[in-house]
Amino acid sequence: MSDLVLETLPLGFPWVCADPFLFCVHHLDRYPQGNAELGPDTSLAGRNLGQDFEGKDGWRMYHGDVVPGFPQHPHRGFETVTIVRRGLIDHSDSLGATARFGSGDVQWLTAGAGIVHSEMFPLVERERENPLELFQIWLNLPPESKFVAPHFTMLWAHDIPHVQALDAQGRAVDVMVVAGTLDGKGAPSPPPSSWASQANTDVAIWCVRLAAGATWTLPPAADDGVVRTLYFFKGPGVRIGARNFSSPVAARVRADVPIELEAGAGECELLMLQGRPIAKPVVQYGPFVMNTREEIQNAIQDYQRTRFGGWPWPSDGPVHARAEGRFAKHADGHVERTG
Repeated sequence: MSDLVLETLPLGFPWVCADPFLFCVHHLDRYPQGNAELGPDTSLAGRNLGQDFEGKDGWRMYHGDVVPGFPQHPHRGFETVTIVRRGLIDHSDSLGATARFGSGDVQWLTAGAGIVHSEMFPLVERERENPLELFQIWLNLPPESKFVAPHFTMLWAHDIPHVQALDAQGRAVDVMVVAGTLDGKGAPSPPPSSWASQANTDVAIWCVRLAAGATWTLPPAADDGVVRTLYFFKGPGVRIGARNFSSPVAARVRADVPIELEAGAGECELLMLQGRPIAKPVVQYGPFVMNTREEIQNAIQDYQRTRFGGWPWPSDGPVHARAEGRFAKHADGHVERTG
């Protein structure tokens, strides 16, 4: 069983990924109470505003200067999958679309030919802290999809299936199926041009929670040649096959056989990223991911010339009213509301 784990790497910032994934980061910020502007109700002295990534006092402003987050920035050639476990994100983009999502929601954005968007973290609670926890995952696009029209799909929390089970000792297991299918439960459809929407790519994104001491068997993938990585990021320890880990780790594992997982003395959590590699050249320059250097140069020139549609919002990092609920207004004008 020892050969079930093929490779291990420490978890950094961001996490190391394998084709077809490009990037994964786990944001965990313990924001204080919010102020009237939806920013932190505390002094920002001593922070490198605009580039605040140090985690002072357990939280970061990132590129924000009033509200934490990521004001307008471009993307081309890949997709972002944003899983918000706690807190809220206010989205705005160059197509005129906007949204507020969180509390288990997922936004799946195909950047395609190019989009500018902002991702701000409004601190809506004034009487208590505003913890934020999310994963942002970058999924590559194949060459034929690099220039599709940009598009986002909302996967609302109530539509995302959870597979729940008890092991032989009655200990609980919960798996959130963001992409792929588990035990007959399929995730909501990803955007139409996604690598995950193509046949036989076996893309899966699962969030696995094991109660203390619980065991659960990860089933094999359906497709040959699939790459599977488990990210153990929370808990005192976990066993993956025959290997025990007591600190956070990325473990690339065999995808063609079942693998037993066992939590240690406390609850543990893992993220699984799986898919058939696109197996094409990757040339990346910041927020642009293409197949050749010439395409990167063209992306920079196109962005400088067109701004991917321009920026229709009054600020670089717009946020919604404190009382606004979770919703999405798409570029075609249709609106979804939830909660």
